[in-house]
Amino acid sequence: MIEALQEQQGIIVAAHRGWKSAFPENTLLAFQQAIELGADMLEFDLRFSKDRVIMVIHDETVDRTTNGSGKVSDYTMEELKQLDAGGWFGKVYEGLKIPTLEELCDLLASYPDVLLNVEIKPSPDAKEVADAAVSLLRERGILANCVFTSFDAAVITHLHDVHACKTQGFPGQLMSNYIEGPGGTLSKMWAVGIHMKLLTPQLVQEYREQGILPWCYSPDDEQQVYYALGCGSLLMTVNNPLPAMRIRESLLTLANA
Repeated sequence: MIEALQEQQGIIVAAHRGWKSAFPENTLLAFQQAIELGADMLEFDLRFSKDRVIMVIHDETVDRTTNGSGKVSDYTMEELKQLDAGGWFGKVYEGLKIPTLEELCDLLASYPDVLLNVEIKPSPDAKEVADAAVSLLRERGILANCVFTSFDAAVITHLHDVHACKTQGFPGQLMSNYIEGPGGTLSKMWAVGIHMKLLTPQLVQEYREQGILPWCYSPDDEQQVYYALGCGSLLMTVNNPLPAMRIRESLLTLANA
């Protein structure tokens, strides 16, 4: 369950859109490979199709990660399924599809201990996407494994106040609809995602003192992983899980020596 992260003493590896550095992002293949590698958490992005099916895709449009063009919200789920979501990354991956959240849940049924960072992308219907995602994840019995993320502070507040979900926000300058002060956005955040460019020991300590878990993204080489550790940030959302996992293994070996 997600609450276990509050007591975690070692590195937690969250695979950003799956094993993004080696496989086409936000595909079932990228997620399965990350899990089999040993990632503790999957991070992924949700949007509605035109017919309000929850799709796992990052961008507002399909242009970058498929062979199609135009907004995700202009395609029905069946139309999105006709697109190739792998060939852009390499010919060997041609034929991969944009998954639905339902399909990702089917995959996760075999991995009940994997934690999930569910990002709701900013959009006019983002709160409705959040509602639908919470309902489906609860129905599939994995809501307790989830933390919900958004760069829209209004979505964070909605998830906190309406659904009592654990949330990850960001430093205020990176969020829309951010509210300062007591009872504001910080009071709705369980964790914060800090980009490596902003990460400092002082910032980590500031969030810790407010009871907010200080996570970071994306330390993708060994120097960055050690820097994140030195700052006191243990959960690392990474495009390439290998450096963090190697360092975690070496630290465990030293601890058990």
